[in-house]
Amino acid sequence: MSQRHEKPGPSSATLVAGAGLLTMLAVLLASCGGAREPSPPTPGGDRLTRRLDRVLEAAVEECRVGGAVLLVSRDGELVYRRAVGWADRERRLPLREDALFRYASVTKPFVATAALVLVRRGALSLDDTVDRYLPDFRPRLTDGSTPPISIRHLLTHTSGLGYSFSEPDGGPYHEAGVSDGLDAPGLAFEENARRLATVPLLARPGTAFNYSLSTDVLGEVVARAHGTSLPEAVTELVLRPLGLTAARFHAHDAADLVVPYADGDECPVRMEEGHRVPFGASALVFSPRRALDPRSYPSGGAGMLGTPGELMTLLEALRVGDERLLPRDTALGALRDQLSDGDTSWLGEGVGFGYVGSVVTDPRAAGRDVNAGTVQWGGVYGHSWWIDPVSRRTVVLMTNTTLEGMSGQLASDVEAAALSRD
Repeated sequence: MSQRHEKPGPSSATLVAGAGLLTMLAVLLASCGGAREPSPPTPGGDRLTRRLDRVLEAAVEECRVGGAVLLVSRDGELVYRRAVGWADRERRLPLREDALFRYASVTKPFVATAALVLVRRGALSLDDTVDRYLPDFRPRLTDGSTPPISIRHLLTHTSGLGYSFSEPDGGPYHEAGVSDGLDAPGLAFEENARRLATVPLLARPGTAFNYSLSTDVLGEVVARAHGTSLPEAVTELVLRPLGLTAARFHAHDAADLVVPYADGDECPVRMEEGHRVPFGASALVFSPRRALDPRSYPSGGAGMLGTPGELMTLLEALRVGDERLLPRDTALGALRDQLSDGDTSWLGEGVGFGYVGSVVTDPRAAGRDVNAGTVQWGGVYGHSWWIDPVSRRTVVLMTNTTLEGMSGQLASDVEAAALSRD
């Protein structure tokens, strides 16, 4: 998700601890006072390193995150890499650079890339309509008509679909029981798609950007066009060509994953099942055990698990146009704004969207001290990533803290320290 435009209102949401968490207060305060000593800084001591060290250390010392991993690549060379804090604060397990995180929307560039690989192979076309692959998925406009939704619409989030957190509690998505791909362990895609298709489209496809379950639908299209499951398709089309072995859709043991936390009044609080975090027009609902239930449909928009390093590998492959995945022109096109027409107010001034993330088209209008063309997105479990084609830098920030690592001070500070034009 976008660092700056996913979350109306304050830049860092405050989670109100529910009943039953009071017994954890002493543990939380003790954890803040006894935070793990950060791992040694990246050798070299240059200006970039010093700035990033200060940013990470402050986030841990001020108890804004439980743990974080930050990677910065320049011209394909990793110039900064560091892990700070805890993978499991209560058990005092240090966070490692190769830790396995719940990706949330970091899943989207993997699935979008898989779709583009199928386009390259001729198995899919950007102009194909979704009902060619999902004949029963035909959501309607409020006037009752059923407009065609194309693969291009799904990639650019102009399909007319939405997310439940973008509407107030009690809205149509909530009433239909639509899952955003973060909750409802064991829910099948077919059932979620059936529910989604009962809700009127927010706009005629192709006319407006609305961040949405488009990539979940795209994931099922990829699976059917490939003739396998989505996990098998992503592995064959994206992971294996890049030599990635950690990324996946399900884990067998919770101990294999970084423990998720959410913003709290004093320090991050450990997530429980059904954890609600105020966000958008209502709230995000998290089910950490969804990743452990193989019956849960593989959400193309939020369902993958993986490491910071493997995300960096994918983003770098897109930045340089790695022929193992895509022709250079196709890869670079995925990083360019695709929304020359239509309503982009959801994204804010000076920001468009490509096929894998938002694109800063006018830094001054966007209020961002980055180069025009910078691509950025993230994930609500606490992650952010950037690709700057001008400075040839790619940045990956993964934390265990919702929402600080995505839309809080840490994400803003990392952008300023790693990508500012000074």
